[in-house]
Amino acid sequence: MLALAWLAGSLSSFSLLAVGARELSGEISIFQSLFSRSVIGVVYISLILYFSKQKFSIHTDKLKLHFSRNIFHFVGQYGWFVGIGLLPLAEVFALEFTAPIWTLIIAGIFLREKITSRKLIAVIFGLLGVLVITKPGIEVVDVASFIVLGAAVCFAVTLVCTKSLSSSESPVLILFYMSLIQLPIGFVLAISTWTWPTLQQWFWLVIIGFTALSAHYCLSKAMQYAEVSMVVTVDFLRLPLIALVGVALYAEEFEISLLLGGLLMVVGNLVSLSKFSND
Repeated sequence: MLALAWLAGSLSSFSLLAVGARELSGEISIFQSLFSRSVIGVVYISLILYFSKQKFSIHTDKLKLHFSRNIFHFVGQYGWFVGIGLLPLAEVFALEFTAPIWTLIIAGIFLREKITSRKLIAVIFGLLGVLVITKPGIEVVDVASFIVLGAAVCFAVTLVCTKSLSSSESPVLILFYMSLIQLPIGFVLAISTWTWPTLQQWFWLVIIGFTALSAHYCLSKAMQYAEVSMVVTVDFLRLPLIALVGVALYAEEFEISLLLGGLLMVVGNLVSLSKFSND
C-alpha cells in the first residue's frame, strides 16, 4: 500500500508538471521556467538540509560528474518543455519512456556493462514502440518528436551518471547539486527573454518547481517498498492518465497508437529487469 501511495504521488506530480509547462508555453520562456525551478529546488532542499536532524555534508569528490550530469539534464529538460508546447501531452510522455532503453545502450558503451540478449530484446521492443508512436512514412516527419527523443537520450545519460554517483552520493545531495548547478545556467540563458510573471504565472512556476522535486522523490520512495519491475509497470499509467488530461483540458485527440507504443516500451523495460533470464 505504501508503494502505491508513493506511486500515486509520482503520477500526480508528473501530470501537474506537464500541465504547468503547457500553461506557461509561449508566455514564459523555457529558460526562465527552468531557472525558477532551480531556485525553488535550491531553497527547498537547503531548508531540508538545515532543519534535518541528520547531518548532511555537501562535500563531493565528483564535481565534474555532477556538472556532466546536469548539463545533459538541463538540455533534456529544455527539449521536454519544447515538446510539451508542440505535441500532445501523451506523445511526449510516450517518447520519454524510451529513456531506459537508451540507458541500456549508453551504459553498455561507457560503463562497459554486459549487453545481454535480454537487453537487446528490450532495445528492440523500445524501438518498435517509437515506430508505432511516430508512424514514419504515414505522416510528415515531426521535428518536435525528434526533439523529445533527443531529450530522452539526454535523460538516459543523466540516469547513467546518477547510477555512477549513487555509489557514494545520497539522493538529496544529487538533487541539491542538480538545482545548484542548473540555477546559473538557467539565469544566464533567461536574461535576454526575461519577463516579470503575473500572479497566475507565478502559480504555475511554483507548481513546476515543487512537482519536479516531488515526482522523483515519490518515485524513489516507491522503489524502497516495491520491486523495480512493479514500479515500472505502474509508472506506465502516466501515459493513459496524461492522455486523459490532454483530452479534458486541451481537447487533444486520444490515439490508441500511443498506448500500444508505450506498452511495447514497458514490455522492453520489464524484459531488461527480468530476474529469470538465462544470461
